[in-house]
Amino acid sequence: MLHPALKYASVFLLSTVKFLGGPLAGTSMGLHFWTTLALTVGGMMTSVFIFSGVGRAWMQHRQKQRRLRREPIFTKRSRNIIKVFRKFGMGGIAFLTPILLSPIGGTVIATLLGVPQQRIMLHMLWSALFWGVTLTFASMHFGHMLKH
Repeated sequence: MLHPALKYASVFLLSTVKFLGGPLAGTSMGLHFWTTLALTVGGMMTSVFIFSGVGRAWMQHRQKQRRLRREPIFTKRSRNIIKVFRKFGMGGIAFLTPILLSPIGGTVIATLLGVPQQRIMLHMLWSALFWGVTLTFASMHFGHMLKH
């Protein structure tokens, strides 16, 4: 039996790295819906806050590395990300971040594309709330099917 503080920390920290893990972990540990939701959204937004600030420095470091190694700037993956950004903007990146990307990955991508930190925070917040409610609800109401 885990101490409640360890349960909370597990859900929070898992959500900073892989959003989908938060609702699944919270449900599997028997946490309440609102507790799981708050820890999941809080974990993602902590990651977004940290990496939207650090992202610019990291981006400059990666650009220097690419130039030194003469790596191609555009890969198939980077082209697809740019297509999504051009078509749907920051909202599209934010929408896809919790389910396809990680909070870190989506934030770094948005930073690389030059989106201001305040816009990143706003869009990632609504996305975290939307997907947090959706995934926590789904894991609580349909999670029993995974046990059988």
